[in-house]
Parts: sequence; structure tokens; C-alpha cells
Amino acid sequence: MGKSMSNLHFKAMALKLQLRDFLTPPEKTLREAGIKPGFHVIDYGCGPGGYSLAAAELVGAKGRIYALDIHPLAVERVQRIATERGLANIATVLSDCATGLGDNSVDVVILYGTFHGVGNRARLLRELHRVWKPDGVLSFSDHHMKEDAIRRAGTSGGLFRLLKKNKRTYSFVKVVHK
Repeated sequence: MGKSMSNLHFKAMALKLQLRDFLTPPEKTLREAGIKPGFHVIDYGCGPGGYSLAAAELVGAKGRIYALDIHPLAVERVQRIATERGLANIATVLSDCATGLGDNSVDVVILYGTFHGVGNRARLLRELHRVWKPDGVLSFSDHHMKEDAIRRAGTSGGLFRLLKKNKRTYSFVKVVHK
């Protein structure tokens, strides 16, 4: 990711995203990612956690959500809400890129609204490619980017190919190099 925002900016963004989640429940967007019970999912740039918390319900007790963000308030908030709701399947990761996960360990990567602010995009895409299972899905959406920029970003470096454009997201699949 890029530089972390101020605490005040994060709190204002969190309020705006709570309104977004009220108007368009995260579950509607997450359906396009094909998340199933037992899946392991990274919510890269989780922010205040709307998608992480909704995904935790979808993957169930046998699944795992890795809520990753560069901002300490983001991971603190997600962890607090997960604890309050009894969601033991959420792990928070404070990082700008490195996930700390093993190779081929993640079924779905959700990358919503954050890619435009990522400083080293090639590094991020390599990390996501590394941890992502060969049959996994990258669910990508960023309202700050135009369609052609999203397509180029997702396929740059030859690590992913576009599977389909959904109503709210783009689904990319991993290119496995032999």
C-alpha cells in the first residue's frame, strides 16, 4: 500500500464506508467472489472491516479471513468487532504488503477500493500471486480507477488473467508458470 493516512482521515473514511455498507451490504459484492464455507480469504486493505466481517460469516468456522491493512486503527477496529461478535475466524495483519502466509494458502483475495493507493503495485501482485492457490480468485474493484486501468492492473506482469467482469467486481485467476 501507499502511505498510511492520518487517524482523523481514517475515522472519516470509516464513517463513509459504514454508510456504503448500509446502502449496499458487503454480502452482495462478496457473492461475486464465490466465497464458500471453509475458504481462506485475504481482505487486502480491509479498512474498517465491512468486507472482512461479512466474509467471516460466509467462510464459517472452518474458514479463515486475513484482514490486512497498513493503518493500525483498521486492524484494531476489525479485531475489536470480531471479538465482540465472537468471530474467531478473523486474523488481522498490520502490513503494507507482506501477508506472512504460506505459498498457495489462500482461496480468494478481495482487493476492493485500495489498489489506486498502492505504492509498489508489482510487489503487491507478486505477494498475492505467491499466497494464492492455483484455482483461487482475485476479486477486484476500485471506484477510483476506470475499467481499462483495472484490466491492465490485474493482468500486468503476466501473473493473472481476467476471468470475467461481474456487476460490481472483476474476477481474475492466477496464471501458473511452469
